[in-house]
Amino acid sequence: MSDNTMDNTVQYNEEDIRTLDWKEHIRRRPGMYIGKLGDGASADDGIYILIKEVLDNAVDEYMMGFGKHVDLTIDEHTVTVRDYGRGIPLAKLSDVASKMNTGAKYDSKAFKKSVGLNGVGIKAVNALSSQFTIRSVREGEARTVVFEKGEEMSDRQESGLSDKNGTSVTFTPDRAVFGAYSFHFEYVETMIRNYTYLNAGMVIRFNGVPFVSKNGLLDLLNENIGEEPIYPPIHLSGPDIEVALTHGAGYNETYYSFVNGQFTPQGGYHQAAFREAIVKTVREFYKKDYDAADIRSSIVAAISIKVEEPMFESQTKTKLGSKEMGPNGPTIRQYVTDFLKENLDNYLHKHPDTAEILHKKIQEAEKERKAISGIQKKAREFAKKASLHNRKLRDCRIHLNDSKNPRAEESMIFLTEGDSASGSITKSRDVNTQAVFSLRGKPLNTYGLTKKVIYENEEFNLLQAALDIEDGMDNLRYNKVIIATDADVDGMHIRLLLITFFLLFFPDLIRQDHLFILQTPLFRVRNKKETRYCYSEEERQRAIDKLGASAEITRFKGLGEISPDEFKGFINESIRLEKVRITKEDPIHELLEFYMGKNTPERQDFIIDNLKIEEDLVEQAS
Repeated sequence: MSDNTMDNTVQYNEEDIRTLDWKEHIRRRPGMYIGKLGDGASADDGIYILIKEVLDNAVDEYMMGFGKHVDLTIDEHTVTVRDYGRGIPLAKLSDVASKMNTGAKYDSKAFKKSVGLNGVGIKAVNALSSQFTIRSVREGEARTVVFEKGEEMSDRQESGLSDKNGTSVTFTPDRAVFGAYSFHFEYVETMIRNYTYLNAGMVIRFNGVPFVSKNGLLDLLNENIGEEPIYPPIHLSGPDIEVALTHGAGYNETYYSFVNGQFTPQGGYHQAAFREAIVKTVREFYKKDYDAADIRSSIVAAISIKVEEPMFESQTKTKLGSKEMGPNGPTIRQYVTDFLKENLDNYLHKHPDTAEILHKKIQEAEKERKAISGIQKKAREFAKKASLHNRKLRDCRIHLNDSKNPRAEESMIFLTEGDSASGSITKSRDVNTQAVFSLRGKPLNTYGLTKKVIYENEEFNLLQAALDIEDGMDNLRYNKVIIATDADVDGMHIRLLLITFFLLFFPDLIRQDHLFILQTPLFRVRNKKETRYCYSEEERQRAIDKLGASAEITRFKGLGEISPDEFKGFINESIRLEKVRITKEDPIHELLEFYMGKNTPERQDFIIDNLKIEEDLVEQAS
């Protein structure tokens, strides 16, 4: 086709140029304002970002010294946030909720070190809500403005009130945008706890239950460490900075970083500066040039800084982009380094017992690293050669670290067992975004073993190389790592072995919501007109009721029995995944010791009791 032909068939005239109003733009491009939409199953789904945007404003009032508590209520799909701060100036109430780039936070005198900055957040909540009501009370006067999908519906003023000053926002996320969704309160509670850790003394009442922290980041560490630390957490604070840290018995680095009370799970310059400063301070204290990896091995730490006019890398504020503490301040790197150099050094001098424990931990990490360095080198060479021959990995074309590719977030890898299951998924997958890693038999039980096993065991060495996670999650190649095994006893055992491996050596894969279990159908129910795949006995019965008692019923006993053509229906957009999650209530080490440790009479009794349940379920399914 020539250029002239194209000009004649594709018109481009003045009427093709249009300007969207603020609410239409937000509703058409919600990802620009709140990240992904989601259905509430993940902590970073859009409905939680909406809550955060409103809570940010309430917390900013507290940070500026106005109001001692905030009320948050969630009733089904409707959220209400009430603060007891100064209240939004009544004349500007509608503008604050409906005019882009309108707010007080452009003037650092009113909000010097706030979370919400750009006058967009609450407007996004308004536009993406089927119902949105904002009410401000100031000195006995009140104004209430009601919106629907960003369109103002009513505006009411009152006077002579005895209500306390402050702002109340009530909204219902629009199902036309988010689809069917539900709030998981555990995610909301984690968000609330993070606010209270960063604002010691502030009370947030969630559905009437108060959340408060007396000791800031020290409480965060004590409540989130999944194991007994090797020394009491160190808690340090100064102007615009607070730090807490300790070491565990594992291998990984765990960080909780915050800017102006905002949790930054993807880190940024403040977290990078903290990691560097820890190494520099420790080396100078012990007067030895220890390897950075040995110093930070198994560290669990939290850092909070307050920055004037911070810049984040996205509207959802998950990664700090600023390099300076403020327009006329020092660099974040220098500020954090100077703080730790003085305060951490002083602490270690005043607490020689802690200094001795930490020193021993570093020396043990150094000894182990040197012991496996030769094995590591050979293992890396082996993994590189193996990947060239593509023995176990059927890779995809788009990866998570292809940051400029819009489909990078879709990348996933299936961990399968057996040639038949691996073959079926390989033939039916989307080669652009879906990779397959084939396991050979049952993996090794890694509980009680050291990191050396990763490099000595061919299976785990190649798996680690395929995921590219040896040096942490920054280079992770797939957004979703999916364990795809049979739903029988052997398949369940393989799941446990893989989850144990990741928990012990790469827990961030789970903490950062990258590990999943593939849900595959147990039954196929079909007649001449329709086929339904059922994932439970209840779904099977509903399918029979719908398709008739004469429908043909097939029970799948393993992934290998499912044809490639059928697999296409399970691993497309409608793929069913169960996320592997860790919560602070999970006693990880106790669970691993019970299920994966040495056999005990208690575990034998547990297996016998549950084996009977399994047999009953199998009989019912048959």
